[in-house]
Amino acid sequence: MSRPVYTHADLRRLIDPASVAIVGLSRNEKSFGARTAANLSGFTGRTWGVNPNAAELYGIPCFSGLTALPEVPDCAVLAVPVDAVLPLVEECAALGVGGCVIYASGFAETGLADRIALQNRLAAIARGSQLRIVGPNCIGLINNVSRAGLSFASGYGARRPATGPVAIVSQSGGLGQALAQVAERGGSYSHFMAAGNSCDVDVCDYVSYLADDPACAVITCIAEGLKNGQRLLQAAERALAADKPIVMYKIATGTAAAKAALSHTGTLAGANAAYEAAYRRLGIVRVDNIEDVYETAAFLAKAGRPRAMGVAAVAASGGACVITLDKAEAAGVPMPKPGPATQAVLNANVPDFGNPSNPCDITAQVATNPASYGACLEALLADPGYGAVLVMAPSISDPGTPNNVALFSGLAAKAGKPLCLSWMSEWKHGPGAAEAERDPHVALFRSTSGAYRTLAGWLERERRITGPAPRARGGAPNPAAATARALLEGAGDRLTERQAKEVLAAYGIPVASDHVVQTAEEAVAAADTLGYPVVLKLETPDIAHKTEAGVVRLDLRDGTAVRAAFAAIMEATGRVEPKPRIAGILVQPMIAPGLEIVVGSQLDPTFGPMVVVGLGGIMVELLRDSASELAPVNHAQALDMLGRLKGAALLHGFRGRPGADIDNLAGIIVALSELASDLSDRIAEIDVNPIICGPGRTIAVDALIVRR
Repeated sequence: MSRPVYTHADLRRLIDPASVAIVGLSRNEKSFGARTAANLSGFTGRTWGVNPNAAELYGIPCFSGLTALPEVPDCAVLAVPVDAVLPLVEECAALGVGGCVIYASGFAETGLADRIALQNRLAAIARGSQLRIVGPNCIGLINNVSRAGLSFASGYGARRPATGPVAIVSQSGGLGQALAQVAERGGSYSHFMAAGNSCDVDVCDYVSYLADDPACAVITCIAEGLKNGQRLLQAAERALAADKPIVMYKIATGTAAAKAALSHTGTLAGANAAYEAAYRRLGIVRVDNIEDVYETAAFLAKAGRPRAMGVAAVAASGGACVITLDKAEAAGVPMPKPGPATQAVLNANVPDFGNPSNPCDITAQVATNPASYGACLEALLADPGYGAVLVMAPSISDPGTPNNVALFSGLAAKAGKPLCLSWMSEWKHGPGAAEAERDPHVALFRSTSGAYRTLAGWLERERRITGPAPRARGGAPNPAAATARALLEGAGDRLTERQAKEVLAAYGIPVASDHVVQTAEEAVAAADTLGYPVVLKLETPDIAHKTEAGVVRLDLRDGTAVRAAFAAIMEATGRVEPKPRIAGILVQPMIAPGLEIVVGSQLDPTFGPMVVVGLGGIMVELLRDSASELAPVNHAQALDMLGRLKGAALLHGFRGRPGADIDNLAGIIVALSELASDLSDRIAEIDVNPIICGPGRTIAVDALIVRR
């Protein structure tokens, strides 16, 4: 990790300053400096301008330079051209300014060597001082609690948006501003922070700061990519300790995977598998659409932790009830039947032509008997099987809908559970919408599918953060690590199969026994000792996939077959280009057929070692059925990985075929994940394929290890 994430105390003077200097405040009302002044119009602290040609601008006193200010400012906003940035940053660091925001573009984003060097110089100043730098190439940040509008985003000072518990963090200023404009429809936020080029402060630092900020309850984060995933994990751990959910929208997920690795593991682990594993590890709620970011965060802020894992839905439309069932099933949200007490209330209030179940179709009859609406909702909210209730609203009316929002709010507050409102009507800003947006107990969703995606993320987060934690990275390694490390030191860049299996065996992973021979007669002698049938393989570090190269022979049942196989392997080896190094021929017992599983690890460039499990053998290429986690994992996580496989049913036995010893297989996954984590400084890839699972045994018959 390049450096630990900054803490709240590290960034306080930057994000929550008591005084601000606008360097480059100009008479041009469209300039970034003037727009910053407008955005600081409600600021509760002290504001100065730096302009040697003016005594006052926009009601702000101006001074000739930073040294002429009445005091050293907590934060300096540099609204100056790129060529003026470096000397000003050096001056800020020398004076002891707490933070600076750099708007100017023209740094590393240009790709030009001299501009990259200039940005690196800014980073070096930050590392060598207490000056925290935002940008360059940045729209700035807004502390909506203190009204510190340290940004040139237009209109903030005039709008004065409401302060709320959701914080907005974004690498992209434009996308972050798009979320901040939720204020135009009645939404609110505590902070809006853009990172720009992140020469110093980045989105991970912002997340860490917000973890300890009392005004923030939920953190949204829009990121294109991260230089060091360990810093995200560290920041997310701080947020998790503070019980503050993170809603993450990572863009640029549709690109092709990075260059394929040598192993099947590299093929199975997709480009975004490490991010998804990080989200699972720390309860980060992933969203796939920018339109879902704020709605999800607003819901989480209002909902708190779920008190039950089921969801109930209510509608006055049979069609809306069908839609809610479809969307719940697609999102994997459980909708259990009502409990007996709830069922009695529904039976008493829903007409015969309705449906007193879940979803509950109360029918349009509710218009003539409004009390039944409240009775049904109150019963569902009180049901211990439901953590939330979703109301489908296909039509909007005035004053009906605002009155209903007030009803929903009172009932939800009484139950201590969130009530979600799916705004199905195309009258998107109709009566009641703003009231629902602002209400602390009602969560407004513009689509039913979005509501269920959010509910699914909410429930999944709860499942993840309440489970047992894996052994922390960097903790005391497995005692076997020293043995495995010594075996690696004596090997080349790519280990032979036998060497790889020795490393696995050091961690207690069961491997097929073998003998290395140099001649056909030695092979026959080894086979006689092991017992027939046997397998012959070329022992070389230079062929990753031996079957495709024709250097494996299976099910050899006598000495004649062994001699022929030995000759065939040597002949096939002669055709391989470039010529492989040959350490001999392996003779192994032929393992009886069974379910084949591949388990491996890959060193992700952002997050470090990952463990991957999938169906093995030829199924690797055929189905690409896999599950990934950050290493190391615990036994529960390993079982969860196996359960996530599309072919998970095969593990339990399918159509007469024997299943696997799932606990034993999970133990192998745990051991391999610890090996990958303990030796992440030495191992780039591990590929164990296949592990053959059969009655009474689980054994690795082939392995590949690639050193870093």
